Amino acid sequence: MAAVMLQGTGSDVGKSVLVAGLCRAFANRGMVVRPFKPQNMSNNAAVTIDGGEIGRAQALQAVACRTPPHSDMNPVLLKPQADRTSQLIVHGRVRGTLGSSNFREARGALLTEVMQSYDRLRAQCDIVVVEGAGSPAEINLRAGDIANMGFARAANVPVILVGDIDRGGVIAAVVGTRAVIDPDDAALIRGFMINKFRGDPALFDDGYREIERRSGWPGLGVIPWLSAAARLPSEDAVILERPADPRDGRRMIACPILPRISNFDDLDPFKLEPGVEMVMVPPGRPIPAEAAIIVLPGSKATIADLGALRAEGWDIDILAHHRRGGMIVGLCGGYQMLGQRIADPLGIEGVADDVAGLGLLDVETTLSPAKTLRHVTGTALGAALEGYEMHMGETHGPGTTQPFAMVADGASDGAISRDQRVMGSYIHGLFASAELRRALLAHIGVTGGARDHAADVDAALDDIAAELAVHVNLDAILEIARMR
Repeated sequence: MAAVMLQGTGSDVGKSVLVAGLCRAFANRGMVVRPFKPQNMSNNAAVTIDGGEIGRAQALQAVACRTPPHSDMNPVLLKPQADRTSQLIVHGRVRGTLGSSNFREARGALLTEVMQSYDRLRAQCDIVVVEGAGSPAEINLRAGDIANMGFARAANVPVILVGDIDRGGVIAAVVGTRAVIDPDDAALIRGFMINKFRGDPALFDDGYREIERRSGWPGLGVIPWLSAAARLPSEDAVILERPADPRDGRRMIACPILPRISNFDDLDPFKLEPGVEMVMVPPGRPIPAEAAIIVLPGSKATIADLGALRAEGWDIDILAHHRRGGMIVGLCGGYQMLGQRIADPLGIEGVADDVAGLGLLDVETTLSPAKTLRHVTGTALGAALEGYEMHMGETHGPGTTQPFAMVADGASDGAISRDQRVMGSYIHGLFASAELRRALLAHIGVTGGARDHAADVDAALDDIAAELAVHVNLDAILEIARMR
């Protein structure tokens, strides 16, 4: 069994996309491939085939491998909450919370469980492609590390270092990593790749050779800016887009960026609709008055994010939008916010609290320790849907007698106002359904929903794999992966 790990000179150098691309490239060669990330920190998560949850990036990498996502692919997931703590997910299940004071000690104790997941995966496949987190150059975090060199050393997995040339200083970033890390860690690095290059790569030839000379590591390729990555599900950062010019004829869907926004990849299918402009609204800006639909997204800390929404004045924008006849859709935490009240009597999100909601749906929510994780199929707005639930708490009240969706087991989900202008649902991923997307967009006079989102994602993965086949020495990477 072969294995290789991609680590970065910093965060957001493109490791997740490159791991997905390598997974698809090797799968296209007929290999059985599995992705792995020992520790992830993200509020974007997906439900797995074994009923757990993992980071959204690893779920995408599983798609790249043409295999269902499994909790072993991301055995430790940290989901930041509002009060400087993170919910700890181990093997797909909630295990409690970690604060900044005990995080380092606790993560070191999780290495055994990380190795258990890794060993199970490697027994299933020809190659495991591992993604690191952050950077090994963060030597202040090396003690107890399980995300980068701590895991690589324990599993004896060779490492390829990824540098991001788009942000500048890539020569110093790669060579500087070599200078600051422990020599035994450096010995595990077998090469480097330069990512996000724009223009003629020949212009970087001298810099490339200088990195090789100064670091002692061979270069494995210069990867161009991968435009196909924009067609993949969102991961850990929201790209802020400028509002559309009303003259272009597109209808706007606006989503406020809450401090603990989660699963905002729910909105990705709208980005490929030609009749729609999907706008993420950052703090400090009003929700555009020209929006046809406002979406309240999922949240890892619903009460705290509702407070932040009010502090921004977005509640005023939402209520004004409703008075003008606009549509509002709440997903998971956003659905809870649309109700009359949200109660957290046990302090699930931090401190026990009970707050008023926006009052647009006649429902109330009580948060509880039990976490619902399940795949669902059903119908909503007269269309078929498929998605997953991932939430803590129960929502009840008169509004639920007119549910948003009916799921296959006979249960109902969410609520919808009688005029169908306010909708709330616990189901993530439902807008990937072309039929449901078409039904929703018809409410705002847009003819759309013809695109198959899953097919778009699959084609993007193939495009990225094809680019890597041209610009990266895949045979050398396989040789490195086998020399363990």
